[in-house]
Amino acid sequence: MSSTWGDKIKISVFGESHGKGIGVVIDGLPSGHKIDMEQVYEQMARRAPGKDKTATPRFETDIPTVLSGMLNDVTTGAPICAVIENNNTKSGDYSNLLDCPRPGHSDYPAYVRYKGQNDIRGGGHFSGRLTAPIVFAGALCRQILEKQGIHIAAHIASVGSVKDKSFYDLGVFPDENILKELSKSRFALIDKDIEENIRQEVANAAEKGDSVGGTVECIVTGVKAGYGDPMFGGVENIISSIVFGIPAIKGIEFGKGFELSEMHGSESNDPFEIIDGNIQTKSNNCGGILGGITNGMPIVFKAAVKPTASISIEQDTISLSGMKNAKLSVKGRHDPCIVPRAVPVVEAAAALAVAQLVL
Repeated sequence: MSSTWGDKIKISVFGESHGKGIGVVIDGLPSGHKIDMEQVYEQMARRAPGKDKTATPRFETDIPTVLSGMLNDVTTGAPICAVIENNNTKSGDYSNLLDCPRPGHSDYPAYVRYKGQNDIRGGGHFSGRLTAPIVFAGALCRQILEKQGIHIAAHIASVGSVKDKSFYDLGVFPDENILKELSKSRFALIDKDIEENIRQEVANAAEKGDSVGGTVECIVTGVKAGYGDPMFGGVENIISSIVFGIPAIKGIEFGKGFELSEMHGSESNDPFEIIDGNIQTKSNNCGGILGGITNGMPIVFKAAVKPTASISIEQDTISLSGMKNAKLSVKGRHDPCIVPRAVPVVEAAAALAVAQLVL
């Protein structure tokens, strides 16, 4: 399995959902950076399960134990290794999935790829639980980037048919206080008045034994112009390569994305202007990236999150042992919607990608 990402900053994620633990090794972080571990725990708690009715009831504290690479909470320059224990597992809920793969899940292709030897419990190495080490790594990068004036925030852009406001509704440079609040929220919304509507959308799906998907919008401010390369080394390429490592992410767009395909050039182009001696653009349809290179404007992108595959509604599947058609109703504790918990993961992925560019 290929679970290593990055070049200048490299992460290697290990473990399985129902194994003894999960974790990450981080190579390339510079030495001498004091890390506020309380802020790290705060980010871990935003992603952790069992803390909101929209999420799985499986409760995990998700407190990382740092084994190397930090001394007195200061980076030493050596590889940082952190482990998170799995304490609340119910592996028996997955016994039937060894024979009957879940529709919409990795069970069947993983069975073929690894000849049936992959750990199926809780999704094994394919589980969303493996995003906890990504959040840890991203939390470290976030603090280092903030010292350079780079800030990251994301929010629940939509769940089902319910949509939040966009960062674009807040102007070219959104208020920093709003971004700061979002980056700490466990249910991050720009328009808090729609929270109950989103919760009801999730509840409606859960009552039927179903699940629902949505989108997460992310913004990165403070990145100067000139980072990235054309073609295969573009900023979009680097961000996409790690965002697609998040389970359930099925799409990504930068700036106005697919909406640009419906515009004329006179509408989509972002006119330049000089304000207080600084070059910027009057709009930011491109999402802060032109030709794969940052132009100094906020980087904005949106990721699509598919509905959770594990649902209790009976579905058609097959029996691998009998090579015949079968029915499956998934038991166990599963998220009816993972979008709220995906928000800090997308932020962490953005932090790692930007650290790859600027550190």
